[in-house]
Amino acid sequence: QGRLVESGGGSVDEGGSLRLTCQASGFDFRWYCMAWFRRAPGEDRKGVAVLGHDGTTYYVDAVAGRFTISRDNAKKTLYLQMNSLKPEDTAMYYCAAEKNCVVHAMTDGGFVEEWGQGTQVIVSS
Repeated sequence: QGRLVESGGGSVDEGGSLRLTCQASGFDFRWYCMAWFRRAPGEDRKGVAVLGHDGTTYYVDAVAGRFTISRDNAKKTLYLQMNSLKPEDTAMYYCAAEKNCVVHAMTDGGFVEEWGQGTQVIVSS
C-alpha cells in the first residue's frame, strides 16, 4: 500500500517562497511519475507540475518559470520549490503518483494511483 505525506505549506506574503516536500513509501518510487496538484477554494483539483521517472517535466502556464519540481529517488522524496508566490497560488497542495503516465496528461488526474492528504499554502497580498 503506497503512501504520500506532504509537508512544507504555510502562510507567506506575495513574492515570497515556499518549498513543499512529499515523502513516499510503500511503492517503487523511482519508476513512478510524480506530480503536484492544487485545489483552490471553490475550485476543482488541478495538476500544476509533473516529473516523469526519466526526468521529463511539465508545468502549467500559471506556474511555469516560478515553480520547480524535483525528486530524490534515494530518499523517495518529491519537492516543489515555489518562488514569486501570488495570492492566486493559495490552495491545498497535493502530491500524486502514477506509474505509467504521459507527462503532460498527468495533470488531468484521471489515472493517479496514490494521493497525499495535502498541505495548505496561503499567500497574502
